[in-house]
Amino acid sequence: MKVLVTGGTGFLGRHVVWRLAAAGADVVFTGRRAGAAETVCALAPATVRWTFVDHGSKDAAETLTRCAAGADAIVHCAAFAAPSGAAETFRRANVASTSEVLQACRDARVTRLVHVSTPSVYFDYRDRLKISESEPLPRPVNDYARTKAAAEELVRQSDGSEAVILRPRALFGPWDATLFPRLLRVIRRGAIPLMRGGRAMLDLTYVDNAVDGIWLALTRPLPRRIATYNLSNDEPIELSALLVKISQHFSVRLRTVRLPWGFVAGVASLMEACGSALGKEPPLTRYGAGVLAFSQTLDLRAIKRDLGFRARVSLDEGLSRYAAWLAAAGTP
Repeated sequence: MKVLVTGGTGFLGRHVVWRLAAAGADVVFTGRRAGAAETVCALAPATVRWTFVDHGSKDAAETLTRCAAGADAIVHCAAFAAPSGAAETFRRANVASTSEVLQACRDARVTRLVHVSTPSVYFDYRDRLKISESEPLPRPVNDYARTKAAAEELVRQSDGSEAVILRPRALFGPWDATLFPRLLRVIRRGAIPLMRGGRAMLDLTYVDNAVDGIWLALTRPLPRRIATYNLSNDEPIELSALLVKISQHFSVRLRTVRLPWGFVAGVASLMEACGSALGKEPPLTRYGAGVLAFSQTLDLRAIKRDLGFRARVSLDEGLSRYAAWLAAAGTP
């Protein structure tokens, strides 16, 4: 089996490359960072090949089509996931990249696409438990959610390849450069704000479980040509309990302060306005605060039923593995 992985120099993408290579697949991956690509190749259990692609550029689609020649599948991990940024950056990385991948699928006659999306498309500043894939999507809360929802729609409107849209929730594990590093920095520097009593129920996904889901999406028969699935560890946990676990596994002192959601939202909005004026990422966004204030858990019945998914690595085991990896890597 030959597979093209976009965004293979990113957090999830590199784990997908390594798993596919270990399974004996012929793997080609794309990305923009040559240094990261060297690391991916050096740590791969078999030979993998990297090609530079800058999504949204004039030759991106043509390059992807060349990379996809003879491929059985494409795993589209490339994306821009950030609390803030220029609208055009989100469009190029999330929408234009998906259009380019779909063109490569058509031109290279690729039979299956696995498109990695996000449950951020569900978020709307209210508590939502066991959200199913069939629920109508709310109005997007930021450019990230808006462009990921638009990318999903491109996949749904496409013809030809079978496609699986996966929505993994809050990925963490080795090589994570976003979720836990930011959270650990806040914990080490000061107190974590507990809004609405810290009772928000959260879903997380250890990266190996996400890769398991992608493998199943690549290899299992589909119930329809285009299918959408939620993905997580399937272990909802209250924010306050999660913070205690993080404190224990990562040996950091936990300090919390109870603050009203309205106050934090106001401060975050002010920080966003200042960041926008200065052209810098704000230390806190309203969305970033909101995901810790409001419950959001996913219904996994569909992916269990159709693809046979089960999370192999528990939340505690995932936290333990990640903490051990950070310690070995000498990462503070």
